[in-house]
Amino acid sequence: MQAKAVITPFFDEATNTISYLVADPASKEAAVIDPVLDFDLASGAAKFESADRILQAAADEGWRIVLILETHAHADHLSAAPYIKAKTGADIAIGEHIRDVQKIFGPMFGLDDMTPDGSDFDRLFADGDRFKVGELTFEVMHVPGHTPADVAYRVEDAAFVGDTLFMPDYGSARADFPGGDARTLYRSIRRLLKLPPETRLFMCHDYKAPGRDEYRWETTVAEQRNSNVHVHESVSEDEFSAMREARDATLAAPKLLLPSIQVNIRAGRFPEAENNGVHYLKIPLRIQETQP
Repeated sequence: MQAKAVITPFFDEATNTISYLVADPASKEAAVIDPVLDFDLASGAAKFESADRILQAAADEGWRIVLILETHAHADHLSAAPYIKAKTGADIAIGEHIRDVQKIFGPMFGLDDMTPDGSDFDRLFADGDRFKVGELTFEVMHVPGHTPADVAYRVEDAAFVGDTLFMPDYGSARADFPGGDARTLYRSIRRLLKLPPETRLFMCHDYKAPGRDEYRWETTVAEQRNSNVHVHESVSEDEFSAMREARDATLAAPKLLLPSIQVNIRAGRFPEAENNGVHYLKIPLRIQETQP
């Protein structure tokens, strides 16, 4: 009989992100999903306290991290995947459509050190791919819409859905980033909600919906079908698309958008240090001249 996955969440309040350590107790192998790098935008300081908590939790249990799974190239936090890889030797993996995201954003940032073929990552997954972590079998679901490259990872009765869905009382992810699309997002959500109703869904973010005092990141397909405020079962694609596009037009850019995208499309890799030993990120400027 397949071993029961042990799922440990790690919440980073600074970015409202939940990372996960998913372990097979039989083999003691584990995967990390969406690890966060602690990054202070004002000072440019990067720290590894969040990643170290994951590493310490694995060490305490005697688990060996063999794979780092990204659900997509995040726009709201920087990935700690390279740090965990350096500490454990684990491969970094993401959906194969990261190539599409690299082709969109690489020219925007002038990333001459990146080839848009996904080769910054160790493994690229296609829809329907299966892979093992110990005795646990994971399945990849391509769920685009938030970005072209979003994937969800299924294992046993659980699915890690990235930014495709939020908790039922908060709704769904935005779809206005380059390459995003509200109708595509709707279809991806519907695909997730066709999973068995008892399937546990693990979110990548939570922001405390109005009236809720605690952060939450685990729900079920049945709960989402019945009560998601954006996309419960009676909401049509046209209704969702109109709502999502109107809502997205009011949203500000994520605070860490510019550093996150240019780092995360390179699997969390920083640009090479310059002659003074310092790494530099780029800020594209859009200069608007005042009309006479």
